[in-house]
Amino acid sequence: MLKKERYKLFVEHFSAKQPDAETELHYNNPYQLLVAVILSAQCTDKRVNMVTPALFQRFPNARALAEVTPDIVFDYIKSISYPNNKAKHLVGMANILVNEFNDVVPSGIDDLQKMPGVGRKTANVIASVIYNAPAMAVDTHVFRVANRLGLTNGKTPLAVEKDLVKNLPEHDIHIAHHWLILHGRYVCVARNPKCAVCEITYMCRYFERLTAQNERDKHNA
Repeated sequence: MLKKERYKLFVEHFSAKQPDAETELHYNNPYQLLVAVILSAQCTDKRVNMVTPALFQRFPNARALAEVTPDIVFDYIKSISYPNNKAKHLVGMANILVNEFNDVVPSGIDDLQKMPGVGRKTANVIASVIYNAPAMAVDTHVFRVANRLGLTNGKTPLAVEKDLVKNLPEHDIHIAHHWLILHGRYVCVARNPKCAVCEITYMCRYFERLTAQNERDKHNA
């Protein structure tokens, strides 16, 4: 199957099955999403969602967060992975958001990356989720699923990002990020992908190869 056909089938399937796919992080405004995404690095969304209600109640905006020290923030996020670093990142982010961006979460990838704790992946999440920008955040799920499906042969997150942005329809890029993440989180898991219940094996390069290998094994048995 040609790559172009895989992309077409991928978009057709998920447009029909998950037209309203969205992040599983809980947030009410851009500031809250930025905080949640920073916290979610190497941590589950479920854990982040357990921590953020109290955090947002205590620090309802960037100005409130900028006025405290990291050790105070630490007490609210200590069950999150790498809480010391993330507490420092959050306070640093809040200060830049207040002083350089007038409390408005910027839409530009370069501007977003000026803030501590905001790498390219996080910046792409904010740009795509808040501003519906054609940006593709590549986490482990996106990287794995895009390669398994045959949407890319990228060896690095940046290579996968560029391939997906190049080949997906521009207006679908922001939601395709969620399609890939959710499929990787619940079906195409890292170990023992659930091919038996997967609805898109007909377009999947990994499944094609797995089926071919099984046939060879039967033939050689």
